[in-house]
Amino acid sequence: MFSRFVLLLCITVALAGACQSRLSSPEKKTRVAAGEIGSRLPSFSAEDLDGARISSANLRGKVVLIDFWATWCQPCKQEMPGYQRLAEQYGRRGFAVVGLKLNTMADTEDPRSFARKIGVHYPLVVATDGLIKKFGGIEGLPTTLLYDRRGILRKKVIGFEYTKTVEDEVKKLLEAR
Repeated sequence: MFSRFVLLLCITVALAGACQSRLSSPEKKTRVAAGEIGSRLPSFSAEDLDGARISSANLRGKVVLIDFWATWCQPCKQEMPGYQRLAEQYGRRGFAVVGLKLNTMADTEDPRSFARKIGVHYPLVVATDGLIKKFGGIEGLPTTLLYDRRGILRKKVIGFEYTKTVEDEVKKLLEAR
């Protein structure tokens, strides 16, 4: 009788311990720093250079390329027309490009004239310090951030990148569900 009691007590304690460990140690979700692979597209709303409102809410469910640029940045000037081509080619499939212009140095020309000259029509927003911070800060220009349809950062490039390389990643993300 005593051994049965001990056995029952051991089973009860073991089950209680298993339940307790599941309750006290839920799966921990590690938070990824803004701008790092695996982080989320930050919530934002701003006016583009033409006065239209652009927000992260309008980008939900899309593959999104965020391009940090400046008028004085020669690699930016090389990259941006390629991103425009991607926007035209894949926009109907759920791809969007947003350019965030840095003001760390004076513009070499009017940003709208600059964009027209190089054939860029996607939304261009002046990036405030607060907006830059939401994206985790900028280490260099150009900086390209590519988010999947769930708003998770999948690729980050600091410096010039060939359009073909970015396009390969865009196609993968558009095909993924």
